[in-house]
Amino acid sequence: MQKTARSVGPQYRERLGPSLWALVSAAVAAPMAALVFAPLNTTIALVIGAGVGVAIIALMVAGAPVLDVRDGVLRAGRAHIDVDLLGDAVVLTGDPARHARGAGLDPRSWHVIRGGIDGIVIITVTDPDDPTPMWVVSSRTPDRFAAALRLAQATRRTPSR
Repeated sequence: MQKTARSVGPQYRERLGPSLWALVSAAVAAPMAALVFAPLNTTIALVIGAGVGVAIIALMVAGAPVLDVRDGVLRAGRAHIDVDLLGDAVVLTGDPARHARGAGLDPRSWHVIRGGIDGIVIITVTDPDDPTPMWVVSSRTPDRFAAALRLAQATRRTPSR
């Protein structure tokens, strides 16, 4: 039997899928596509409309970014960074989160922000060579995400026995 490498330490994974309203809005494309082909054949138009609606929704769900804390690495969307290079994680919800996503947003920071998700976690980058001062990440469970990040940082800094 072959041994496989297992993930060590805390894990957190969250897919930042589209909100229900975004999915409903995307589904509106189905009847529009059906109307285009309705003069040719109504049956074909219904099939094409349903296919377009399913395809758009599937692409929105499959293309949603993922937050992942595993093996001492934070992955948010396409980017990843070692948790040793990160500072404290600040959790914001409500009006402070809206300000952090809007007027308070630093254009130099790495953003993984999704509409319809209220929670924001701001993580400072302590690497002096990194031009990005912080990561601003949306999360449906920002407290759990920040706790997993802190636990991963503590696990990496604690010497193993």
